Amino acid sequence: MVLGRTVEVTVPATSANLGPGFDTLGLALSIYDSLLVTELPAGELEIEVSGTGADEIPRDASNLIVRTIAHVYADLGLEMPGLRIIAENGVPHGRGLGSSGAAVTAGILAAKGLLEGEVEIGDADLLRLATELEGHPDNVAPALFGGLTIAWVGERGPQHKKLLVHRGVSPLVLVPSYTMSTSKARSLQPPHVSTEDAVFNVSRSALLIAALMQSPELLLDATADRLHQDYRAEAMPETQRLVQALRAAGFAAVVSGAGPSVLVLADGPGSRQDAVELAASVTDTPWDALLLAVDVRGGTVGERAEGST
Repeated sequence: MVLGRTVEVTVPATSANLGPGFDTLGLALSIYDSLLVTELPAGELEIEVSGTGADEIPRDASNLIVRTIAHVYADLGLEMPGLRIIAENGVPHGRGLGSSGAAVTAGILAAKGLLEGEVEIGDADLLRLATELEGHPDNVAPALFGGLTIAWVGERGPQHKKLLVHRGVSPLVLVPSYTMSTSKARSLQPPHVSTEDAVFNVSRSALLIAALMQSPELLLDATADRLHQDYRAEAMPETQRLVQALRAAGFAAVVSGAGPSVLVLADGPGSRQDAVELAASVTDTPWDALLLAVDVRGGTVGERAEGST
């Protein structure tokens, strides 16, 4: 342990599901949370937060980043240090862009950086620890590793495969002012689905991998879903209305994560403005349009030199 060591962490937003890939597929996007975390004497805790959702974030030991760092130290059997955390949030909260997964990822990477030279935490353990806290790996895998990820839980625990996205794929996220609870969204899904719907989503998920990697012109068909979006529609009718209007106009639009944001996977940057204009005309809800890139790096952590700004 190095008292006074400061590490700098950056973590991207993520969009999970991508239509048919429920609880499996995730995409890292170019909006970021950033942290400076400094080791203090045990028992001390200082938290400063700015940016998106700052007023809602606790400044005590219940803070998700603090709890995540504590989880890592407990897992390793080490004493938790005191912490000074300065956070700047860019990932919208409660909008289906992986804000809780970003916080968990940021905490795990901060712990990794603070323990550099004392304990080595490999990729498999990073994903395991993140999944233990988040509950499933579909958001934390792309937040950790970037790009398009396939995530699953097998006999060896949580696993992932990172894939490169075709350079023609141009993400657009349309963010409303209202929020959606992930737990509420999940509660609206039925416990069982038909074989026909399951087969439909298996075929579209397979097609989606090909569309994102090689054939963006197939994205509209590849993002069709029967497992979760329609069941959640009653809780966010404006989101559903926008998705339907965009898809009717030929855009590969899906609910981002649990919603209520809408992700459009355009097959080139030029068509995104048309989608933005359509969004402004078809619902009563104003949508904040974020023209983004696929983040290919994932979360990063590095030691901050003393006196640097």
